[in-house]
Amino acid sequence: MIRIALDAMGSDNAPQVEVEGAALALKEPPADFQVQLVGRTADIEAALARVAGVDRSRIEIIDAPEVVAMGDKPLAAIRGKPRSSIAIGIGLQKKHKSDAFISAGNTGAVMAASTLLLRLHPGVQRAAIAAPLPTARQQPLLVLDAGANVDCDAREIVGFAHLGSVYARDVLGRANPTVGLINIGEEDEKGNAVVKEAHQLLKQTPGIHYVGNVEGRDIPAGEYRGQPLDLVVCDGFVGNVVLKFYESAARVFVALMKREIPDVLARPEMGNVLKVLDYATYGGAPLLGVKGVVIICHGASPAKAIKNAIRVAVQAVRSHLSDDIAAEFAQGKVLA
Repeated sequence: MIRIALDAMGSDNAPQVEVEGAALALKEPPADFQVQLVGRTADIEAALARVAGVDRSRIEIIDAPEVVAMGDKPLAAIRGKPRSSIAIGIGLQKKHKSDAFISAGNTGAVMAASTLLLRLHPGVQRAAIAAPLPTARQQPLLVLDAGANVDCDAREIVGFAHLGSVYARDVLGRANPTVGLINIGEEDEKGNAVVKEAHQLLKQTPGIHYVGNVEGRDIPAGEYRGQPLDLVVCDGFVGNVVLKFYESAARVFVALMKREIPDVLARPEMGNVLKVLDYATYGGAPLLGVKGVVIICHGASPAKAIKNAIRVAVQAVRSHLSDDIAAEFAQGKVLA
């Protein structure tokens, strides 16, 4: 039985959203996983009492009396609150009592605890957040790093390409994922010194299906020069700007539709369009490179997002994602 530890105290509407999301996930087949709700027991029990039809046989409550607030400094929070839902939830995985951890809480604290408690796989220089973005292909594209590392060198960006490629194969089902490097132009001479070096290194990197420099306009299209684009790599500063812009662009599109042609949104065919644009469809973003499975969700995640994050975590465990990342970096294909 796959064990998914869920930070029940993380989201803006915790623990009700987490409990409802867990209940939704448990209703979908296959029934090969259970959910460990980590947080204040009394609050979790109260939330469970408000949800009908919960499969309690597949739910375990792990008491964690402390809560990391969104405004807490990550390292101080992890060291100062050892009984927080984040520290205890990730600690379960370290002790082999859980197989994955999900949180919609303080992202910095989740990253700090994951790195300190689980550690990085040998050969991984930096863990990276791989955020799925909607595209015109109706298949998500990964951008990484999406905010874990503001400043990166060229070799770290190459490492992100390896991490993202393994995730795209294992979880997204892309047999030979294509990789692009976010730049301000396609030509070899474009970009700053780090991006130019990363471009040259990626062209020479075995095991990576590198298609070249890609521009911002290629990301929503989900393709580059007529071929599908599965992931794009960059430093965390650029990646986080892209991610936040994407979130706001989707809201602008829906708002314009509501204002100009509101009847269109009621059409059945618009349901799939809105589903593609909704971040809740993708659940969360994995933190890749740590020894385990960690999924980071938006603080404003609804129950649907939590449900889908559980689905992603289960798939990551089923596909042996962490072991495959370890193998990728152990084979000497990644530049030291």
